[in-house]
Amino acid sequence: MNPDPKKILGDALKLAPETRAYVAERLLESLDFEEDFPISDEWMEEIRRRCDEIDSGATALEEGESVIAELRGKYS
Repeated sequence: MNPDPKKILGDALKLAPETRAYVAERLLESLDFEEDFPISDEWMEEIRRRCDEIDSGATALEEGESVIAELRGKYS
């Protein structure tokens, strides 16, 4: 079977934004086949858990610049 990329893309674009983001994330992950170092199954599970928390909104992200500024103020 030879899947039609245009049909797959057309179908994917009809999905809800959250689902499209999930599909895009998984596709990008599939391209990362060359690891700089081995990652244990446990650590991969932790990475996925943290990504799921971000995707679901359970964890809020902060701008890096504001975090660095806060730390500089705290430790300067």
